[in-house]
Amino acid sequence: MGRSGVRGERSQPGGSGGTSARAGDLGWDETLYEDAPAGDGGDPADRPARGHRRKGSRPRRRRHRILGWIAGVLAVLVLGTAGAGYLYYRHLNGNITTGKLNLGEHKAPKAKPNAAGQTPLNILLIGSDDRNSKENLKLGGHKASVGAAPLADVQMLLHLSADRTNMSVVSMPRDTLSVLPKCTDPKSGEVYEATVNRRMVNESLTRGGAGCTVAMWEAITDIHIDHYMMVDFAGVVSMADAVGGVPVCVKANFSGRSSNGEGTSLKLEKGTTYVKGEQALQWLRTRHGFEDGSDIARAKAQHMYMSAMVRELRKNATFSHPNKLRQLAEKATDALKVDEGLDTIKKLYDLSNELKKPNPDRITMTTMPFRYVGARVEATPQADTLWRMLREDEALDGKDKKKKPTAEASDDPAAADGEIAVQVRNGTRTATTAAVPGRASDVARVLTGKGFTQAVADQAQSLVADRTVISYPSDDLAGDARAVAKSLGIPVSSVKKSADVKSVTLTVGADWKTGTAYPKGAAEDDPSKALDKEQTQNGADDSTCMKVQQGYTW
Repeated sequence: MGRSGVRGERSQPGGSGGTSARAGDLGWDETLYEDAPAGDGGDPADRPARGHRRKGSRPRRRRHRILGWIAGVLAVLVLGTAGAGYLYYRHLNGNITTGKLNLGEHKAPKAKPNAAGQTPLNILLIGSDDRNSKENLKLGGHKASVGAAPLADVQMLLHLSADRTNMSVVSMPRDTLSVLPKCTDPKSGEVYEATVNRRMVNESLTRGGAGCTVAMWEAITDIHIDHYMMVDFAGVVSMADAVGGVPVCVKANFSGRSSNGEGTSLKLEKGTTYVKGEQALQWLRTRHGFEDGSDIARAKAQHMYMSAMVRELRKNATFSHPNKLRQLAEKATDALKVDEGLDTIKKLYDLSNELKKPNPDRITMTTMPFRYVGARVEATPQADTLWRMLREDEALDGKDKKKKPTAEASDDPAAADGEIAVQVRNGTRTATTAAVPGRASDVARVLTGKGFTQAVADQAQSLVADRTVISYPSDDLAGDARAVAKSLGIPVSSVKKSADVKSVTLTVGADWKTGTAYPKGAAEDDPSKALDKEQTQNGADDSTCMKVQQGYTW
């Protein structure tokens, strides 16, 4: 791991474009760690030292987001004439910082090629809140954060279809609760065991680096991730300056700072304004004043920025000028941290040729379906449908031919029911409640009564599983897993291949705490419900404007 032929992964990408700002002038939340729901935060001593949410405050997201770099990443990749970077091939290769792709033990299976031999591309976009450089401290908040491990405060999965006709970008809220996988730090060799309780997903970056965030995504979604790209605060500003500005829109005159001092110093007139540099960073970090003032509203503003960036680069001929391209390439390669598979300009250029293929009207951006758990969020059953659609390369805009949800392809027929070994696990424990006693034994008896005489209850410690899942380790057991699902009325979308089990394994989740019959609709696989229309944007839509909250106008 390291720079291409230079040195190991650095923690301070250089370059801060734009003007300077006072720490906190852009509105970074200094309350970085909120109280987790009881029983769901693990040992408080394991948390990075950041502070608490104020008692009595509203249970909103309290973490800043940094998405501007994503648009910057797309800028250098979707730009058709990015080949000008070859003038600096050796120099720019030395700018690139690399790391190991996946630091975990679980590896999601790669997608199988379509009839034309094409496979989809999945790229995880990560924004860190690294504050260990002077540039990042100036842009990112309080001095008390210096020295703390950076968090993955922006996480987006970019899915490019196998035939390259469409692209989907899915955000995961940074305070989503999930069990974090076992990861090994490639530099120190330190092993971070899998968490017993659910933790906030942005903590994954503290467990060895971006490769642990990749491992977490693969464990959650079962989607194979091909590459990651990461950048921090200083990278946001430097790349935003290099691309020359992006149009954003508000429905009323907007002042990012309220009368009580909350928010950012962003100030915009009603309608469309081109933002760049620190102003672009302010837009991408603003939560107070947009829509309902939540992090979800901030994600909507970030999606707007991404869409506008792509449209600008496609129509703005000034970027064909070699000097502009050289500046963009310089800023992008210096700001980026990528996996080892993207360790040269040639590889980034080849990737850019793939990412520029979908037209903007086939680019869909959305947020993972979620629900509130106190001051945190968790994925809903509809998120499983969304992940399944991406695994099966189904376009989120609905313009492809409909595909029926299936378990991983396998021609292997099921064995006789009495010959199928099934292990049943109790996953009914939640963030706030204990597991239902004897639940694995109860469901194992149901299976035995249906003829699956080799079903046994796992007496190990109970797990945290929001939803019931049937897992199998290899293709020759796919038919057996589907047979178990059919006998219990569990939808095929809940049948998944997993390297974490050794036989067909039924994990009874919190969606099935009582009764002998699986609840109807508990894991409904309905693509029409997988996308929240309020949180979904089309890449060609230039009519979207952010609603301004009362008290944030001028």
